[in-house]
Amino acid sequence: MAAWILGGIGVATGIIGGIAGSQQAASQNSQAQSNYEDQKRAAEKAARLTNEYNKKVFAADKANYYAQREYEWDTAIKQWQYNTDIQEYQYLQTARQYLGSVENTQQQLTYNSVAAQQAKEQEQASLAEILNSAAFQQEGMLIERIQNEGRAALMQAGKSRAKAIQSTVAEQGRNAAILSASLLSAGQQSMRNMRDIEMGRYADDLKARNAMMISPDRLPDIPQPIKPPERVFVEPMEATAGFIPAPITQSTFAPIVQGFASAAQSATSAYAIGK
Repeated sequence: MAAWILGGIGVATGIIGGIAGSQQAASQNSQAQSNYEDQKRAAEKAARLTNEYNKKVFAADKANYYAQREYEWDTAIKQWQYNTDIQEYQYLQTARQYLGSVENTQQQLTYNSVAAQQAKEQEQASLAEILNSAAFQQEGMLIERIQNEGRAALMQAGKSRAKAIQSTVAEQGRNAAILSASLLSAGQQSMRNMRDIEMGRYADDLKARNAMMISPDRLPDIPQPIKPPERVFVEPMEATAGFIPAPITQSTFAPIVQGFASAAQSATSAYAIGK
């Protein structure tokens, strides 16, 4: 009788243990599945957040690039315009200086011409004064000759009279020769003075022209800036959830089979003993 009781307890224990093992396996499988689902959701969330971040970074990168590109272009245009204005201003300043130099040169040339003309007139006046003085001398010599010839004519005829006339003519000839040589020398000197005046004017004009500025030329236009090629953007690769291996589940049927096997073994043992 005791064997049957022990056998019944073994059978019950085996069945209950099998059921408990099955339930434990099912609980572990459920927990593993829950953990698996949580890991999948976390991986998908991480991938989603990464994609959102990458898209924001990509959009900000593009916006910053185009803002910087526009700023650099505006700066280049302003710098080009500034350089162009400075070049034009410098040309106009040089042109004003050139016009002032031309005006000064014209004034200097006019002064040189007036000064040369005055010098010529003064030289002509000096020569005229010499000629007038020579004319008075000639007139005086003529009067003196007439007077001398008159006095000689009043003398008695003969050698004394002829000698007096001859002496008067000789003296008048010498005086006329001296006066003629003086006039010739004065005329030649006046011509040399005129040439010196012209050469002096030419030298002064040449000096004035050499001091005049050269006419300025406009510089070539400053090339306008050119926009560089745009940057090529490549969108970031979309992140995907990392691989999460599926959980290894335990069999919930095996413990039950094992429990029934144990119960059967206990029953068999009890039957053998009770027999």
